[in-house]
Amino acid sequence: MLKNLSVHQVFIVIHLLSALLTVIPRAGASKACRLGYKALCSFTPYGTLILLALAGLHLYLHLRAATQKAA
Repeated sequence: MLKNLSVHQVFIVIHLLSALLTVIPRAGASKACRLGYKALCSFTPYGTLILLALAGLHLYLHLRAATQKAA
């Protein structure tokens, strides 16, 4: 199963998991994020948006490679 994953699919999963981790609340954070609470990443929501954009980019690249491979 893992042999069938492309590099883009691996990066999509990594970026989505990282985006999810950025919004997790953490009481021990040094400062509050822009959303008004202390998150695991104080750069939330900007870091989250960047990671989601990177996941979208890899999704686009994966779909483009898959269509070129099929043609």
